[in-house]
Amino acid sequence: MTATETAIVIDDLHAELDIPHDGTLSKVLYRDDWLRVVGFAFDTGQRLTEHTSALPVVIQVVSGRLDLVLGDRKAQAGPGSWIRLPARLPHSVHAIEPTRMLLTMLATPPRPAGEV
Repeated sequence: MTATETAIVIDDLHAELDIPHDGTLSKVLYRDDWLRVVGFAFDTGQRLTEHTSALPVVIQVVSGRLDLVLGDRKAQAGPGSWIRLPARLPHSVHAIEPTRMLLTMLATPPRPAGEV
């Protein structure tokens, strides 16, 4: 860490991610050259239909429950769940109760010249 960098603190994810009635909220909470953190808040029954990401991602459930389809695998995630998806894996999300989730997109750092 250089002298110009500072710690980033989000005191209350619940307050940052207010669950909308019959809707979905997405909000960029942090972004730099190496990662982007997007907070999602889903009301019961809300979905993200099947899609992919160009980058690897990590999903963390803060509160609530999700049904996930991760490629050919189905999973259920609740508070404390941690899921890493490789780039371009088709996936979908369905909130089975009001849910707050963090999605961290991981950029691949450039390799030093000559490194394989």
